[in-house]
Amino acid sequence: MKPSGVRTLTRIAIMVALATVLHVIEALIPIPYVVPGAKLGLANIVALYAVMTMGPGESMAVSFLRTLLGSLFSGTFLNVAYYLSTSGALLSTAVMYGLKTASRGKLSAIGISVAGSITHNVAQLLVASLILRQIGVMFYLPYLLLFAIPTGIFVGIAAGRIVAYTENFSKKHYS
Repeated sequence: MKPSGVRTLTRIAIMVALATVLHVIEALIPIPYVVPGAKLGLANIVALYAVMTMGPGESMAVSFLRTLLGSLFSGTFLNVAYYLSTSGALLSTAVMYGLKTASRGKLSAIGISVAGSITHNVAQLLVASLILRQIGVMFYLPYLLLFAIPTGIFVGIAAGRIVAYTENFSKKHYS
């Protein structure tokens, strides 16, 4: 494997490990269940960072491996929660990467993150409606969006700041 391949693999592994740790920590945070199923999405900070700094394949790998390991640690591997989480993560990563590419830097990390957050919820509810064979679960979307939009803003701010910091750090130390 060439050196750049090793560097990329190492970056992916570090991001997957960090996102998995954030996933586990988030599961320990007691969140008032005003909207059941809603989460802060701390691991999505890492997913958005990957979207902003890496290619589409690497970003998808981070999102997929993070959901895979998170499900193994939480005991949800191959159950309904796993399929909901994985579908939401992969579709939202694809949409975020597409928006980042299409906007050519004109859309902020916050805008990309909110779009990803909305996509994540839509994907999860679509998969739930397929599993349950009941489209009525889509009526839950407005309630999820009440939580998804502010958390998408938070994730976008956090990831945007981390991207800016790492870019500054790289310019100062590697140029």
